[in-house]
Amino acid sequence: MSSTGRQHVTHMIDISAPADIVYRVVADAAAWPRRFAPTVHVEESNLDDSTQRLRIWAYAGGGVKTWTSRRALDSAGRRVSFRQEVSTPPVASMGGEWIAAAAAGGTRLTLHHDFEAVGDDPDGIAWITGVTDQNSQSELASIKALAERWDQLNELEFTFESSLLINSPPEAVYGFLYQAGEWPRRLPHVSRLELREEVENIQLMSMDTRTKDGRVHTTESVRVCFPAQRITYKQISAPALVAAHTGEWIVEKTDDGVLATSRHAVTVNEAAISGVLGAEATVESAKDFLRTAIGGNSETTLGLAKAFAEAAHDEAAHD
Repeated sequence: MSSTGRQHVTHMIDISAPADIVYRVVADAAAWPRRFAPTVHVEESNLDDSTQRLRIWAYAGGGVKTWTSRRALDSAGRRVSFRQEVSTPPVASMGGEWIAAAAAGGTRLTLHHDFEAVGDDPDGIAWITGVTDQNSQSELASIKALAERWDQLNELEFTFESSLLINSPPEAVYGFLYQAGEWPRRLPHVSRLELREEVENIQLMSMDTRTKDGRVHTTESVRVCFPAQRITYKQISAPALVAAHTGEWIVEKTDDGVLATSRHAVTVNEAAISGVLGAEATVESAKDFLRTAIGGNSETTLGLAKAFAEAAHDEAAHD
């Protein structure tokens, strides 16, 4: 790799799975937040049958970076090329390509990157190189693990949601959900919460919550906020039973009031089931446990958001 100018780095991994499956894992950008550790959120729009624009938020180097990329998908060649349209400093430009090539025993997946740092700064080059290396190795390892147990994935992943109709302006509901720093005094299941928002509408949150059986879980999350509409989040540190957890708070104005929805996508950590729930526990019982624990706390939050927003609305109406 040269010390100045455009940099080129390549990472690869051998995977004991068919190349078509490996390609599917790479191509499915909507699932990246729950499948790739660095990826927090992806906004996806299709430009044509084979080209799409992605806005991506990723946790890297202790902070959140966001960029917009254009991707070209070649399903026949099992290639996905990408180029950032809008990069975040210290990255001036970045692109690359995924190649899933059939090989003896399965697939060789190669990930190429090329990039430039702002001002060709050596510190910027070193930072980008380090983060690219860390994230690439993490992503390749995740793809390998996913592709090699592809048949099990449907069993381990599940989604669920709950909604509540609220008689208030959407801003009041959103405000309750956005002001998470107030949750320890507003939500009975939250005993501690630390919130940082160094970049507007990107929050880093560390929280202790209690489940109905009295257990206390510490989680760390990154939240991407879309004012008065929704908050998407990803746990970057989760309880042992959870391999991945992404979620979304959605606030929608309807003819009948504001519909507030809590949506979750969870992947069970199969290796932790017996240690957490006992030797007789199964994947299905783990799902039930998590659905009850996570869903119960979300429903409590929605109920208190309703009470808070409607009380504020009533008070404003009588002023």
